[in-house]
Amino acid sequence: MRYAVLFTLAVLAACDTPSPDFRGVPAHRVSMGGSDFDIRIKGLHAEAIRTNVQWAPRMAATAPQGLAAIEAVSGCRVDKLTGDQAMMQARLDCGDGPPPGPRFPQEWECEAYEIDTGYGALDCRPYP
Repeated sequence: MRYAVLFTLAVLAACDTPSPDFRGVPAHRVSMGGSDFDIRIKGLHAEAIRTNVQWAPRMAATAPQGLAAIEAVSGCRVDKLTGDQAMMQARLDCGDGPPPGPRFPQEWECEAYEIDTGYGALDCRPYP
């Protein structure tokens, strides 16, 4: 029984653990389209860790929200997104120069659109 409790605590502690490249980088919590993410930015790379529970999500279902969350926090466009439904990593395209630094939107209003290929798109704007 003691080992079961220790195992459960270890699993729960790992739910929001960043990858080795992002250790020590502060997380910015963002909610997009029903998904909650901790976003970490390091140079021209970002990591999004989904922190809420969802029943059997697919990458195609959570990628648009993760991408929008990364762009909202970083202020840059996502050039490449990899990973899975729980942890995504992105390469940022900030144009000329370094990223402007993390932005902290208060609330966003998003509309989801389904595209014929099985993927979706989000259109998000800051909520006044």
